[in-house]
Amino acid sequence: MIHQYKNNGYNIVLDVNSGSVHVVDELVYDVIALLEEGKSEQETVEALKGRYPEAELLEALDECRELKEAGTLFTEDIYEKAIFDYKARPTVVKALCLHIAHDCNLACKYCFAEEGEYHGRRALMSYEVGKKALDFLIANSGSRHNLEVDFFGGEPLMNWQVVKDLVAYGRSQEEPHNKKFRFTLTTNGVLLNDEVMEFCNREMANVVLSIDGRPEVHDYMRPFRNGKGSYDLVLPKFQKFAKSRQGKSYYVRGTFTHNNLDFSEDVLHLADAGFDQVSVEPVVGPDTEAYSLKQEDLPTILEQYDKLAAEMVKREKEGRGFTFFHFMIDLTGGPCVYKRLSGCGSGTEYLAVTPWGDFYPCHQFVGQEKYLMGNVDEGIRRQDIVDEFKCCNVYTKEKCRNCFAKFYCSGGCAANSYNFHGTIQDAYDLGCELQRKRVECAIMIKAALADKEEN
Repeated sequence: MIHQYKNNGYNIVLDVNSGSVHVVDELVYDVIALLEEGKSEQETVEALKGRYPEAELLEALDECRELKEAGTLFTEDIYEKAIFDYKARPTVVKALCLHIAHDCNLACKYCFAEEGEYHGRRALMSYEVGKKALDFLIANSGSRHNLEVDFFGGEPLMNWQVVKDLVAYGRSQEEPHNKKFRFTLTTNGVLLNDEVMEFCNREMANVVLSIDGRPEVHDYMRPFRNGKGSYDLVLPKFQKFAKSRQGKSYYVRGTFTHNNLDFSEDVLHLADAGFDQVSVEPVVGPDTEAYSLKQEDLPTILEQYDKLAAEMVKREKEGRGFTFFHFMIDLTGGPCVYKRLSGCGSGTEYLAVTPWGDFYPCHQFVGQEKYLMGNVDEGIRRQDIVDEFKCCNVYTKEKCRNCFAKFYCSGGCAANSYNFHGTIQDAYDLGCELQRKRVECAIMIKAALADKEEN
C-alpha cells in the first residue's frame, strides 16, 4: 500500500507496510502513482512521455524497481499473518491508571469525568486500596521488570499524602520482586507547590500539566466552580515546574474545542510561554454539546495542523524548536509489531483502578458497568472483556484495513469507538481524519528537517 501527498513544498511517498518514506521529485511522484494503480512499466511510460523525457522515465522506473527489491516500496503486508500469533500470546499487566481522586477543584466544561465523579460518587482512594492495586500489578506482571503507574483524577493533588505513601510502598517492593516502577502524575496545577514539585522531580518519570493555551481559551473551559478562571494561578506554577524538571519528561496538555478552532495559536502561545513539550488535543464530546467538534470544522482544523507544522519547521531552523506531542513519530525503528496492531493495550496490559478498587479497561471506561472487569480483592473476574480487547486490532476494524495511518494510530481509541458506535471494533470517524493529517504533518516535518541537515 502506497500513500502519496504534497505538503509544504515536499512530494512525499509513504510505503505503508514497511514504513519507508521517500521524498521525490514530480516525475518519480507521478511514476509511483501509476505503478500503484497497477499500470505496467510500459503503460506508465506511455502515459507520461508527453510530460517527461522518456530517458528520465526509464531511469525513474529503474529506481522504483531497486527500491522494491530493497523492501522499501510496494512491500507486502506481513503483519496480518502475525495477528493470529498476537491473539494467542499470553499477556501480562504492565501499567495501571490509579484514580487517586474522584474529585476536582475545577469545573472544566468538557470533562469526560464529570468534574471527577465518573458517573458515580466523589471519593478519594485509600492507601489500602492503592497498596492492593500495586500488589496486583506486581503479581500479574509476569517476568516484566518495568511497571508503570499513573496517578490520575479528578485532581490527584487532592489526595497527595496517599500519592506519596503509594510511591514509597512501590519503591519498597522493587528490589524484593525485581521490578522497577515508573510513576507519572497528571495535575491541573491548582494545588501545586514547592513540596509537590520537589517530590515529583525526584520520583515522577513524567508529569502532565493541564493548560489549554491562551488565557481566554483556558479560562472559558477550565474555570473554578464559582466561574472564575484558573489561568493566572496555574501558568506561573507550571512555568516554574517545567523549568525545574531539568531534562526530565513533562508536557503541558491542552484541549481544543469548537470554540478555538485556531488552536495552533494556543500551541504557539504555550511554546512562547517557555514550554518545550506541548500537547493540545482535540476534544471528544457528544454532538449535543456546543463545544464539540463538528464535521464542518474539519477543513479549518486540517489547515491549522498544516500551519502549525510549517511554523514548527521554521522555529526549529531558527534554533527555538519545541516538541508537539501529536507530531512525534518514529520513522526508523517504530513500535513493536504488537503495538502497531493493537495500540495502547487497554483492557489487557493497561487497566484503570477506581478509588474503591474496581478495574476497568482504561480511565475513559470508568463508570460503564458493562466494562467492570474485577477488583483489587478478587482480581480479574471478566476474562471475556480481556479477550474482547485482545482481539481488537487494525485487522478486525474495517475502517482501518485500507487506511495508510493504521500502523501509527493502531486502530485509534477503543473508548471513542464505543462512545460513538457502541462497539470497540469501530473507529471515531472525525478522529481518524485528524490522525491522518497529523501523520502527514509529522512526516513532512521529518523531511524538512532532514533536508536542512543535508543542506
